[in-house]
Amino acid sequence: MTAVTVPFPPATQTKVFYPGFRLRTVRQPMFWAAIAHAGGIWAGVHLWRPPLWWAVAGFAFLTAAAYLAHRRAWLGSTLALSAFFILGALNIQGRDSSIHLDSSIEPYAGGQPLAITGYVTRDGRVQPGGFGETRQTLEVETESVTTADGQIAPVHSGVQLSIYTPRQNSPEANLPADGAQPDNASVFPHVFHYGERIRFATKLKSPRNFRNPGAFDYRGYLAGRGIAALGSTRVEDVELLPGFTGSRFEPWRSGMHRVVVAKVHEIWPPREAALIDAMVIGEEAFIDRDTRVDFQRSGTYHVLVVSGMNVSILAFIMFWTLRRLRLSEIAATLLTISSCVGYAFITEVGAPVWRATLMCAVYLGTRLLYRDRAMVNALGAAALGLLLFDPRQLFTASFQMTFLCVLIVSAIGIPILERTSQPYKQALANWDSPDYAVRVPPPVAQFRLDLQMIAARIALFIGKNWARRLVRLLARSCLTTWELVFVSAVMQMGLALPMAYYFHRATTIGLPANLVVVPLVQLLMPSALAALSLGCISPWLARIPAFLTTMAVEAITGTVRGLGAAKLADLRVPMPSTLMILLAAAALAFTMWTARRHSVLAFSGVAGIFIASLFLAFPFSHPSAHRGVLEVTSIDVGEGDSELLVTPAGRTLLVDAGGPIGPGGSQLDFGEDVVSPYLWTRGISRLDAVAITHGHSDHIGGMIAVLKNFKPKELWIGLLPPSQALENVVSTAQKLGVKVVRHWENDKFNFGGSTVTVLFPPRDWPTGLKPQNNDSIVLQVTYGDSSVLLEGDAERQVERRIVALHHPRAELLKVGHHGSANATTPELVGSAEPQFAAISVGLHNTFGLPRMETLTRLAEAGTRVYRTDLHGAVTFYLDGHTVTPSVAALQ
Repeated sequence: MTAVTVPFPPATQTKVFYPGFRLRTVRQPMFWAAIAHAGGIWAGVHLWRPPLWWAVAGFAFLTAAAYLAHRRAWLGSTLALSAFFILGALNIQGRDSSIHLDSSIEPYAGGQPLAITGYVTRDGRVQPGGFGETRQTLEVETESVTTADGQIAPVHSGVQLSIYTPRQNSPEANLPADGAQPDNASVFPHVFHYGERIRFATKLKSPRNFRNPGAFDYRGYLAGRGIAALGSTRVEDVELLPGFTGSRFEPWRSGMHRVVVAKVHEIWPPREAALIDAMVIGEEAFIDRDTRVDFQRSGTYHVLVVSGMNVSILAFIMFWTLRRLRLSEIAATLLTISSCVGYAFITEVGAPVWRATLMCAVYLGTRLLYRDRAMVNALGAAALGLLLFDPRQLFTASFQMTFLCVLIVSAIGIPILERTSQPYKQALANWDSPDYAVRVPPPVAQFRLDLQMIAARIALFIGKNWARRLVRLLARSCLTTWELVFVSAVMQMGLALPMAYYFHRATTIGLPANLVVVPLVQLLMPSALAALSLGCISPWLARIPAFLTTMAVEAITGTVRGLGAAKLADLRVPMPSTLMILLAAAALAFTMWTARRHSVLAFSGVAGIFIASLFLAFPFSHPSAHRGVLEVTSIDVGEGDSELLVTPAGRTLLVDAGGPIGPGGSQLDFGEDVVSPYLWTRGISRLDAVAITHGHSDHIGGMIAVLKNFKPKELWIGLLPPSQALENVVSTAQKLGVKVVRHWENDKFNFGGSTVTVLFPPRDWPTGLKPQNNDSIVLQVTYGDSSVLLEGDAERQVERRIVALHHPRAELLKVGHHGSANATTPELVGSAEPQFAAISVGLHNTFGLPRMETLTRLAEAGTRVYRTDLHGAVTFYLDGHTVTPSVAALQ
């Protein structure tokens, strides 16, 4: 507290203390211990040493710290933190940083027919599939595997199984009791639950990552869930067996989860129920991809998933209600923590909600010890406990962002509010006490006096009591609004770095969106919980809270779609440079350090993270490229096609963008989930041009996302047969202001220091009633004496025409039609005489590509072949004379 002398008559002059206006120096040893432990975990992963070394060093540091604790306190604290650092390294190395996974199923994951017996470890989720089917996805722990020749082997591994049933063959029946189906999905004869034993026929495959720099670690994600293989089957090939296997505890949890989901679908219509499922109980089975994207674009995705905010709202409601019922603080705290634990138990979100529950429990516990303001220390204790339990969490985006959110609020938001709005809120207390004004600083006293004078004027019209209430309400509302705006702004600025690093997004409208959405969630959570509770008694009792919940959902979705539709909302950013990451992290750390110091330093720190967030949102992009060479990269998009060309002058061209096979669709958006991450990892934020060779889905399926994410200047196209997919791509380009350019045979032009020659199609080439492989635009790109031939899916007829008319030579050949037998003809190989060939093809694809005769033909011509299924993304550098291949070193 600050002692200030107040002018009284000389005989009575005294010292008056102003309460609560000086920022206390808060000790936070647990926070620094958690930081040291996290640093040790990082060191343990990257700097391996024998565990005995770490153990001996840790014992030595602890002993020295204990000896010096009362002799040299600062040195003892430093040694203690060093011990926590060493403990972190020992923790991660002693546990093995990799996820332990039973992979004994892998020898059977080669596509051969199998009969598998096992039991369900995660309830089935029913969703619409491709080709007019319905898919039920569940997780199974195998017990035995029977091969086609009758051999039986005991195997215990996790399998993710998709069970398909045609919509037209599905029985017309009501939804099952668990309410696990949306209205537009066909109903399965049986939705499988935890512990049920099943036997099914399937062909397994190993989960595979797209082997591009920056690709999502899908295998690691599944390994974290205990999944070692993927399988699919028809519903008629699944047999339910008698008996139960597994934990007797888990059916209670999954059963309670199903009951809650069923009640949600009973009270609300499907559209609202899907959102309430996700926001309240963590059930995301019914959320479509477009809805997810809307929330991501608006910076409110945390609302769509159960997170720490849900737990904090629940804890506040419970604690406030119990205290109003006059329960003691200890009883209210214990019941609140129990409620949060029960909530985390029912949801299926996993680690994020349990982290939030632990943090809530630590914070409420510290309140009982009269340390309710030591939020940073409580946060450190929670983080340390979690890292001791599972050190691998340190490297997950969820863990990092959860703790960063709370840290920003507690280390930046609260200290700055304590020196800005909080003192003025105290001016509204003890309104009728004339002596209170002398106990507050002069600016606050003046603010209080001004409000009283305004109230006195208003009292002439509405009376003294109403005037006082109105003035205080307006003043408190303005101060609360400022606090909400400031905390939201600091959160958006502080999270700019992880958002750019992990999600390549700049949430430019996150501030206004969250100002509207977060208060609505605070209404939605209690009203939804009240509706669910009352709905168990009587549907009539649930009507009012259900109506309030519906209004909140409508307002949230309206805000998300309205703000998310703004062009500024769709701001995607490349991977920040190492320098930018260090500067942004330093700015955030500096702001946390200055928040409790002089006001000039504090606000300069806030200005620093604001500037850093601007540089992250609007970066000076420097794509990773070799100047003075023509670069051609065949991106791994599975059984599809996508090539990136970077010219000697640095201009960029993307030819095709991958996509699913056939019209049935895919859970992946290849443009958003595969191609774009690779381009962002390369530091590319804009493309100069994109080209689509022809209208098949495995070439253009990802192009719409690429157009939206990279805003190219031009879209190159050739033939346009009737095709809704092609029309969607062209119309999207036109809406985005992308110039659509049609290229024809014999077009020749300079593009960034290289020469592009169009070899096919001619203007008079007939188009069919739907896209064909021979619609493909064929490009030859030349730099100096070296060139690359890109032929899409062109087949024998087109290749022979090209050879006859153009006699192309190319040191690098992008093999046509993924290496099928109807392309890469002897005529083309003989004319081009390629030194290198790239084949874009999916691993273990069902088409048997590339064909052996194609590989033999290339081998006989002395051509070295690189394949995306074996090598991942492959890059070739054409310097004008020679070609140098480079393979990304990825597992």
